[in-house]
Amino acid sequence: MVDVNSTVMQVTISAGRLPQFREILRAGTMFSVSGFDVSRCAQNFRLTDSSLMIRFNESTSFQELTEPDSPLPDEAFRFRNHSELIGLANTNTQLPDIIGEILSVRSTVCDPPEEKNRVMVTLKLDSDETVTLSFFDAQAVAFHKQLKTMRVDPKVMVITSINPKIVGGRLFLNATSGTHVYFDKKTRAGDALFYKLVARDTGLPSAAPLLRSYAKVETMTIADLSSFIVSAESQEIDFLCTGKVVRVDTEKGWCYVACSKCSKKLQRTESAFTCGVCNNPHAVGALRYRVEMAIADDTAEGTFVWFDGVLTKLHSIRASEAAQMLAEDGVNPEDTRLPPFIADMEGRTYTFQVRVTAFNFTEHHKTFTITRIAEDHGRLTEDGVGSDGDGDDDDDNPNIKTPPAADDQGGTSKARKKTDAGTSNVVKKARAG
Repeated sequence: MVDVNSTVMQVTISAGRLPQFREILRAGTMFSVSGFDVSRCAQNFRLTDSSLMIRFNESTSFQELTEPDSPLPDEAFRFRNHSELIGLANTNTQLPDIIGEILSVRSTVCDPPEEKNRVMVTLKLDSDETVTLSFFDAQAVAFHKQLKTMRVDPKVMVITSINPKIVGGRLFLNATSGTHVYFDKKTRAGDALFYKLVARDTGLPSAAPLLRSYAKVETMTIADLSSFIVSAESQEIDFLCTGKVVRVDTEKGWCYVACSKCSKKLQRTESAFTCGVCNNPHAVGALRYRVEMAIADDTAEGTFVWFDGVLTKLHSIRASEAAQMLAEDGVNPEDTRLPPFIADMEGRTYTFQVRVTAFNFTEHHKTFTITRIAEDHGRLTEDGVGSDGDGDDDDDNPNIKTPPAADDQGGTSKARKKTDAGTSNVVKKARAG
């Protein structure tokens, strides 16, 4: 609630009293309220900047005001800029609001909806910095349907009560149970940004067609995956593949020391670690998985990279814990032998999601990155959701701009076709982001 002084306070109603007030409370309606309790706000997940909150009790009463003595603010959003969101990330103290221009929408929602739905919206803030906002499960389905049925292409989103997180050095925003979404001119703030963008005429593609193009993750053979990156235009898209691990590349090791801040690979010196990305000569290191494997199906064999988030979810063992199991005096963790649970993956069959990015369409591409395990054949994983954007980066990751290695002789991948079959219809149906 907001008063004439633009003071915003959180109001709570116990579940038992909710039927008493549900029909009365409508957004935008003005009331005089009496007979309530005042207490201090909890320090976690706060919706306002006030340290106090209002609690309704059995004596609370309302009187709707049609002509208030003083004008009341129409809106009281708590917009935060990029640096402020980073400062709030992972603290679980504040649930701020944001406003931004819609750049793209990606969705895993299908018709009819299945389990583990997710929608990811890329927004550009007023500072021209971009953030990714994620909706999960029922909220993802509702957002997907709302956007798909809109008669106009939205340009602006106002989103309330989001929870900022830093994952792998990147900022992600997660919707919460209290998140509300307002498009374009539904709010005064959105109205102002909308007309500003219209005047500028960004020429961006509409969000609704982008949503439909990402509505389903196609299944593809390994041979078709290799053909796709040769014949298609550069883009970012996900595919599902099923294949058997034929060997684990032990020469590349199984882990690396990452910067605890940005998750990029650290350079080891005699006395410290150096992060070239953060420009920090005394970076704090964290051990992360990075394992290359040859995976094959009936059509071809390719080289795939498993990073920290996927392997940790699959085995429920962190890289640091695995290093403790294999600890040897005077030996760096990266140089120790392969953990037995990774070696035992050889011969197993997995259905996994592959993220194809612009990097995969370059001549220096040699590997594909696995972002999610849909099924470990023989048993289902506990959580099929992978670790998109969790910062599992290394020198061959597309997020790092590094010059090609001297022994890179080009080529698109190590995938070797086992049949002469042409590219399947799945490749032809692949759509660009």
